[in-house]
Amino acid sequence: MSEIASLEPRLVWEQFDAITRVPRPSKKEEKIREYLVRFAADHGIECHTDKIGNVVMRKPATPGYEQRPKVILQSHMDMVCEKNSGVEFDFSRDAIRTRIEGEWVRAEGTTLGADDGIGMAAALAVLIDPEAEHGPLEALFTVDEETGLTGAFELGEGMLTGKYLINLDSEDEGEIFIGCAGGIDTIATFRYTTAAAPKNYSFFRVDVSDLAGGHSGDDIDKGRVNSNKTVARLLWDGMQSYELRLSYFDGGNLRNAIPREAYAIFGVPTRLRDEFRKRYELFAADLHAEFRLCEPNFRITLNEMPAVDHVIDEKTQFGLVYSLVGVPNGVVAMSMALPGLVETSTNLASVKFVDGAKIVVTSSQRSSVESAKTYVMQMVESVFALAGADVAHSDGYPGWAPDPSSRLLEVSVASYRRLFGREPKVRAIHAGLECGLFLEKYPELEMVSFGPTLRGVHSPDERLEIATVAKFWAHLNDILRTL
Repeated sequence: MSEIASLEPRLVWEQFDAITRVPRPSKKEEKIREYLVRFAADHGIECHTDKIGNVVMRKPATPGYEQRPKVILQSHMDMVCEKNSGVEFDFSRDAIRTRIEGEWVRAEGTTLGADDGIGMAAALAVLIDPEAEHGPLEALFTVDEETGLTGAFELGEGMLTGKYLINLDSEDEGEIFIGCAGGIDTIATFRYTTAAAPKNYSFFRVDVSDLAGGHSGDDIDKGRVNSNKTVARLLWDGMQSYELRLSYFDGGNLRNAIPREAYAIFGVPTRLRDEFRKRYELFAADLHAEFRLCEPNFRITLNEMPAVDHVIDEKTQFGLVYSLVGVPNGVVAMSMALPGLVETSTNLASVKFVDGAKIVVTSSQRSSVESAKTYVMQMVESVFALAGADVAHSDGYPGWAPDPSSRLLEVSVASYRRLFGREPKVRAIHAGLECGLFLEKYPELEMVSFGPTLRGVHSPDERLEIATVAKFWAHLNDILRTL
C-alpha cells in the first residue's frame, strides 16, 4: 500500500489506494470490473453484471434497519487518462503513482482518477464497514461515463431496484447537486489531399503548452485558454501575409477536457523567414500579455525544423484554419434561473489527422436547456459545414431537472447542517452526470449528488483535498443512517 492508505478515514483511503492500482481507461474497464467482482466474492456480497459491463452489488440492511427504503450508491469505473508530455506512462498497464502534497493527494504527471475513484472507494467502504448502519443497499458501478455515458445509456433491465440514488461523482464538498446539463458532441471531418512541400520554404513547429486545461463543464467559465484555438490564431495570422502552408496539426485529446497542448508544422517562403520570426515574437508577446491573469504558466515556442515531404491542399487548409478560429468556444450563455450557473457552452476539444486523408475535429456542447443545447450545436455545425467539412453528432444525453421538494434532498441538507453546523449549497452543475439517464429509465427515483473537493479534474493537475474526504464519508453515513 502507498502512503495514502494510512490517511483517515482509513477504510475509504485503503479502497481508493487499491483502485488507483487497477488500470481503468474509458471503454477498457475489464480489469477494474474483474477487481469489483472479486471484491464482492471475497466479502460475500451479492453481485451482478449486465451486458454492457456495469456492476451492481447488493447488501441487506443492518439489524434494525430492515424497513428502511433501499438506497443506491452510484459511481463510475472509468477515469480520464491525461498525462503531461514527456511523462512515460501506460494507462492500460501502469498503476497511478499517488503522493501527498500538503493538504492534497495528487498523481505524478498524470490524472489521479479520483474522478470517480473516490466515489467507488466510498461505496465499497460502506459495503464492508462493520460499523455502518443502513437500510438495504445497492452499489452501482457504471462503465464509460467519461467518453459516452455508455453504461448509463445501456443499463440492464432490473439493475436498480432502490427508490433513492446518491451519485458519488461531484467535486465540491459542502455542495449538494440536484441537476445537471445535458450534452452532445459535434464531429467535423475534413478530407484533404497532399502536395509536395513547396520549394524554397522554411519549416517550423509551433507548440502551445502548460495551459491549465480542466473539465469542459466544471471549468468552462474560468477563462481557461484553449490550445487548439491558440495555435489556429497563429496559423491564421501567417496565412494573411506570409504564404503559410500547413503540413500537420495535432491538439487536445478528450471531448470533455479543455485542451492544454497543441502543435502545428508549417512552412513559409524562405525569403520571408526572418520577417515571419519577427512577427511571431510580437504575436507571442501579445498572447503572454493577453493570458497573464488567466494562464500564468502559458508557453508558446517556435522551432525551425528540417523540410517536410508534403503539405495539405490549400482549400482544406483554408477551411480548417478559418473554422478553428471562427467556431464558438467557451461560455455561450449564463443561466437566468440559477444565478452563477453556466447554462450553455461549447468546447473545441481536439484536432487529429487520421489515416493520411482525414482531419477530425471533435467538440462538445452542453446546456441545461434542451433547445439551447440544440442551438449551440447548430452554431458549431454551421461553421464547419460552411468550411467544407462533413459534420456528424453523437446521440447526446439529457439533463437532470432539479426537484427541490425531494425527500432525499431534505434529509441530505438536514444531515449536513446537523454534522457541520452550516447550510450546504444546493445547486445544479454544468457538467454532465449520469442521473438524467437513470431518471429516464426509473422516473420515480429521487437523486442527489455530492462528494469531496477535487480540483483540476480531467488534467494532470487533478488533486483531491484530504480533509474533505472525512466530511464526505461522515455525511454519506449519516444520510444512510437517518433516511
